[in-house]
Parts: sequence; structure tokens; C-alpha cells
Amino acid sequence: MSKVVTGEDGATRCPWGTSTAEYKAYHDQEWGRPTADDLRVYEKLCLEGFQAGLSWLTILRKREGFRRAFAAFDPDVVARFGPAEIERLVQDPGIVRHRGKIMATIANARATVRLREQGVGLAALFWRYEADEAPGPRTESSAVPASTPEAKALSGELRRKGYRYVGPTTVYSAMQALGVVNDHLEGCAFRSVCEGERAVFRVPR
Repeated sequence: MSKVVTGEDGATRCPWGTSTAEYKAYHDQEWGRPTADDLRVYEKLCLEGFQAGLSWLTILRKREGFRRAFAAFDPDVVARFGPAEIERLVQDPGIVRHRGKIMATIANARATVRLREQGVGLAALFWRYEADEAPGPRTESSAVPASTPEAKALSGELRRKGYRYVGPTTVYSAMQALGVVNDHLEGCAFRSVCEGERAVFRVPR
């Protein structure tokens, strides 16, 4: 089943957005909504990195644990984490206890702070890689790509700026979630919601 599904409430959704309550809330309220908030972009990028090799549902269910562990994903705070904080985090059952991903989150905070000191916000950097021509709606999940040329280019720039766990697939997932691209399927009721928000969205510079 890869086309839109009609829920008990009568709303049509992408099929992945109907399987659990967590997915439904994320699909309806967050995925694809454009944002210019650097903290949200930093959080999303790091959580997508933690998701590598796991299900996104695992990350959603631990999201509040991640927020507690990483100071609500405030990059100014996380950038100052040192060995003591790392050891605390690898013992924290409320998050994914992967040392490499924990250290990447700290490195990404430091990269975000450096970027801002250069006069560039992380959200603005993401939106620079919005496709010149938005892709048309796809009717089936199998037609949605795992990455795009824009995601590959952004991935490369993020790596050059010191970000970690930012491969093209991870970056494209973040772009989808942050509304840089609208990959809700054709017929999904929330595709038009996201398009409406994108139409009045002020792209950060």
C-alpha cells in the first residue's frame, strides 16, 4: 500500500502517516511545514542523524528524552559539552546511546555557532538549496526519491563546514521534514496545507 489512505476521520494521508498515533501527529502537524527557526533545523538535522539505521518511530518516541539530554537543542549550550557530558549521555536510556552520534550532535552545535558567527543561519543555509523548480506531486510513496541533487550539494557543504552524520539521504529527510520540499503525496490532505504555508513563507536569508 503506497498511495494515500483515508483515515477514520475522513482525512487522506500519506500511508506512513496512518500507522501509529505518533506518526499521525508528526505527519499532520509537522512534516513538510516550512520553518526558519535555526534551533528547529539543528534539532531535526541531529535527530535525522540519530535515526540512521533505526526507525523514525524510535526517534519520535525518544524525542523528549533527546530534548532533555541536549538542552532543548540549544546549540550555544550543546557546543560547550565536554567529556563529562558525553559520558553522561552514553549512559542515558532516554536517548539512542551511540557515542559517535552523540559526538556528532556536539560537533554540529559547534558548526552551527561558527556558521552564525559568519553571519549565516542554519535555516538560511538549508533554504539556499531549495530546488529552482518544485517537483510535482507523486501518487505513490515508491516514487519519492531517497535524495536529490540539491540534497547532495547541501550535504557536501555541511560536511565542509564541520557537520557530521549529514549524508545526502539524511539531509534530504531533513529537507522534507522542514518544508524545503513538499513530498506529501498527491491526494494527501496535508499537501495543500503545506503548500499554503509555503506560499506565504518568508525564506530566511
